[in-house]
Amino acid sequence: MENSPGRPPRPTPAPAAGRARRRRAAAPVAEAAAPRTATAPVGHGPERPPGAEPDGAGDPPARPSRRRSLLLALGVAATASAAALVAGLLSWTPSEPADPARPLTAAEAERLAAMRVTAYRDVRSGVHVTVGAGAARTELVGWVDWARPLVYLDVGGPAAGAERGLVQATPTALVARPDPSAAATPAPPPLVPPTDRWQLREPPPGRGLTAVLDLLLALSADRPDPVAAEARWLGRESTAGTPVDLLEAPLAAGPTAVAPATPAPVRQVRLWLDRDARLHRLAGRLPDDTPVTVELERSDRPTLRPVDALGGRPGLPRALTDAEADRLTRLPSRLRAAGGAALTGTAPLGPTANLRAAGWLNWAGSSAYLAVGEVGTPGRRTLLRHRAGQATRVEVPTEGGTAELPARPPLPAPAGVSWSPPAPPTDDLDRLVGAALRAGGPPADARSAVRLRGDRLADRTVDVIELRDRRAPLRYWIDRDGLLRRVELRTGRGVWAQLELTPGPVPALPTAMPRPTDRSKPR
Repeated sequence: MENSPGRPPRPTPAPAAGRARRRRAAAPVAEAAAPRTATAPVGHGPERPPGAEPDGAGDPPARPSRRRSLLLALGVAATASAAALVAGLLSWTPSEPADPARPLTAAEAERLAAMRVTAYRDVRSGVHVTVGAGAARTELVGWVDWARPLVYLDVGGPAAGAERGLVQATPTALVARPDPSAAATPAPPPLVPPTDRWQLREPPPGRGLTAVLDLLLALSADRPDPVAAEARWLGRESTAGTPVDLLEAPLAAGPTAVAPATPAPVRQVRLWLDRDARLHRLAGRLPDDTPVTVELERSDRPTLRPVDALGGRPGLPRALTDAEADRLTRLPSRLRAAGGAALTGTAPLGPTANLRAAGWLNWAGSSAYLAVGEVGTPGRRTLLRHRAGQATRVEVPTEGGTAELPARPPLPAPAGVSWSPPAPPTDDLDRLVGAALRAGGPPADARSAVRLRGDRLADRTVDVIELRDRRAPLRYWIDRDGLLRRVELRTGRGVWAQLELTPGPVPALPTAMPRPTDRSKPR
């Protein structure tokens, strides 16, 4: 800025002197703001050496007494903490976990009550059952159809023994197809089951295979179950990626494959149940105290086909059409015109009477001649003759054939053997042969017949017709030419016996029935 006219110029202070004055003015403020300490109170610090700069640039470095004290205190504290931690670890003992079991909530009880109804609505499920453990383990793989109901399993594992092979069971019957040469590890059985070597079995109730089948059939019901007061919730888990609740409860009784002589005790089982009331896993003990685990694959639900002994493929019964009724009415005349038929038979009459037959029948002469064998007793066979509602038989050594398919009987009939006195039919095989012969007699009433299904037999299309006006249900398999290809009879054991027929000329069959001996005459 320029000076005013007439005034002498203002002297400009030297820069160094101005800075000194500013430092001296700021010094009291800094001293007032500095914290006081016991070791270096304000104004009593060490004297500045002569010639030192007023701004402290030449001051000697301060001693690190506070930092060393702080580090020392932290080190002591860390050492003490580490010692306490080690002492605590050495003296720690784990406490017993709290029992998570508790009564069911209302929602859990509702799902448990609906568990068996859900299975019934789902119809079918894949199953993998493990009975026992280790070398005493039996494994069963297959399916259960709760709506039919039907169980179809492959039995394996190190302890399978004579039960190794395929099994099918309903609440009234159990048939098995033994296969000792099958692989030790079971696999899902073929969806179309084999047609041969099935045998009726009656294993002891309450244990082994029977107990497993009863357990599988008991997993379904058509109405909700009451929930037992002792049912408990044990926790939550995951099965194959599905969240489930682990419950413990008694399992309600269901239909049995073979009715036990005494009721099996109700046992507690563990159930892995999802939010939709679907059972995924079960673990418990069979009535004989053997551990059992059932894994259910709810997405594996193929349609099952029962074997012929259990009725064969299901159908939709309906009334006969006019063409079907006409074939049934004309059947006797066509059979008599054909003359007769070669036959093979399968009759599972009991666990020690799984019969196989081969021979002929003659509709024109109302006679039949068969050789019958039992699969469990090779080496022996029975010759059976039918005529005019009477049957006679004699046991002879086996000549050719196999246990599954015996050779046809010798012609002419052997002489010098003791035939039994002629008598009315005494078992289901006699009744089956008699029913096949009566097909060539008076026609059946078409109004009491239903068509069960269409099928294939010996590369022919057939209609399976069931006659329901008789004491025991009877089925005719009639081809489109109006000839009889199979006759089936439901036996007293709840299974079906069959005669396979090939209509055509037959050899001359023995017609004369043996006369009763003196010993056979009533006294």
